[in-house]
Amino acid sequence: MDELTTEIDTKRAVLEALEALYPWMKPFRFRPVRDYASRLFEAPASGSKPEIRSQALNKLLGMIRKAAVRSGLSADTAAEICRDLERRRVLQTGPHLLLLVDPEAYYTHVFSMLGLAAHGCSTYVSYAVSTVSLAERSRKGPGWLTVDGKPANVFGLSRSQMVGYNLLSGPGSYRFELVPADANARGDVLAQLRDLLPGMPFQRPAHAIKAANQAIWPKLFGSRFAFLQIDDEDIADLVADHLSDPDSWLRMSLLEEPALALNILAKIDRLATGSWNGWLTRSTDFFWFYQNGKRLPLRLAAGDLIDPSSGVKVAGFNPSDIVARLSDRTLIPNFFTAMLVVSMLPGVRVLGGSHQPVFYPLMRHVVHRALDVTGAAPDLRQALATDDVSGAWGHRVIECSDEPWRFLIGATSGAHEAAERLGATPLAEACGGLKSFATDPSWLELHRRLERGMISAADDEWALC
Repeated sequence: MDELTTEIDTKRAVLEALEALYPWMKPFRFRPVRDYASRLFEAPASGSKPEIRSQALNKLLGMIRKAAVRSGLSADTAAEICRDLERRRVLQTGPHLLLLVDPEAYYTHVFSMLGLAAHGCSTYVSYAVSTVSLAERSRKGPGWLTVDGKPANVFGLSRSQMVGYNLLSGPGSYRFELVPADANARGDVLAQLRDLLPGMPFQRPAHAIKAANQAIWPKLFGSRFAFLQIDDEDIADLVADHLSDPDSWLRMSLLEEPALALNILAKIDRLATGSWNGWLTRSTDFFWFYQNGKRLPLRLAAGDLIDPSSGVKVAGFNPSDIVARLSDRTLIPNFFTAMLVVSMLPGVRVLGGSHQPVFYPLMRHVVHRALDVTGAAPDLRQALATDDVSGAWGHRVIECSDEPWRFLIGATSGAHEAAERLGATPLAEACGGLKSFATDPSWLELHRRLERGMISAADDEWALC
C-alpha cells in the first residue's frame, strides 16, 4: 500500500470515528468549513439554569472583564466582550499559548472567526493553555517559531533553559530574540518580525506571548474583532475567586466536603482501567505544583496535596491554603479544574483539538457520576445531562501550507482574503491530512475499538458528549 493511500485511509478512519461519536457532524463533511464553524458558534439551546450556573457564569465574566482591561482594552470593549460571551456561551480552548503567526494558532483563530462572523459577533475570546513546556519536542513548541521551513528560537534560550521548563516559568527576564537555529535562515524576515513584537523584558514567557499577540492581532487580523486571550493564570484567578467566596458551590462542594473530590478521582481511576482507557488519567489531582520553573504533579491524600516524588505536603486541600498558592502561582489549576470553572459549571461550550473531543465528555461523565453518588447538586446534574453540544472538535480543523508570518509583514494577500477562501473549502478538504490525529496511535486504536464494538456512542461513559 503506497503512502498516499495509507494517508487517505487513515484520514477516513479518523473522520469515521469522529462521526460515530458525534453523529451530528456527518452532514458537514462535504459542506464548506464555514458551515461547520457556524454550527459550533451557534449559541447552545437554553434550558433550565440552576443558581450554580448563574453564579459560575458571573464569575467567569468577571474574570474576563478584568483580563480584558489588564490587557489594555477599554472598559467599553471589555463590557462588549462579556455581553457577546454571555449570549454566545462558546469558548475556543484548543490552541496552546503560541504566537499568532504559528500556523497551529493562526488557522484555529481563522476558523473561530468564520464561526463568529456567521452570527454577527465582533469580539473573540480564546483560552490558550499555558501549562505546557517551552520545547514540547525537538524544536517544536511555544519556544520555537518556524519561518521559511526553518526554526527560530523565540526567546534565545539554551536547550537546558527550555527542556522541562514551562511557559509559566518565572520570575525571570524573557525577550523576543528570534534567533535562527540555522545560520542560513532569512535574517531579514526574522528582523522584520522581531520589530513587530514588544521590545521590553517579561517576567514569564506566557506574559510575553500574550502581550505580543495582543499587539499584533490588529496588524494580522484587522479591527473587525476585538480579541482577548486568557491563559491559565487567568484561570487561577477565577478559581481563587470561587474559593474565596463562602457561598461558592465549588468551595463548599469540592473542598469543604471531601466526598465529591474523592469520588471524582476514583472515577477517573476506574476509567483508566476500562474500555475507554488512555483518554483520561490522573496526571495530577486538580492542581499542578510549580517549583523552580518546572511543573510537577500532586496527589490528594488525607486532606492534603502531596508531592508524590518526595511525600512532602505542598498545601492543605482547603480554601485558604489553595488561594494563597494560586495567588503566588505555585499552584495552577489543571485542565480538569479549568473545565469545571469555564465550561461545566457556567454551561459554556468548549472547542478543542485532537484529544479534547474525547476526554472532555469523559470528564463530564466523571463529574455527573460523582454528583449522583454523593447526592450533590441534582439541578447541576440535570443541566449537565441536557447540555446542547457541550464540546466539539474546533482546533486544527484547517490545515494550510501558507505561512501566516507572510500576512503579517505584507508579503502576500491579507488574512481576510485567506479566510474567505478557506471558509468556502469543504471540511473534508480543509482539514488536510489530519496530521494531529493520523500520527496519534490513540486515535487509530479508538477507531479499532469502535469498529469492533468494544466502545460505542451508546456507552454510559459517552452519554454527556
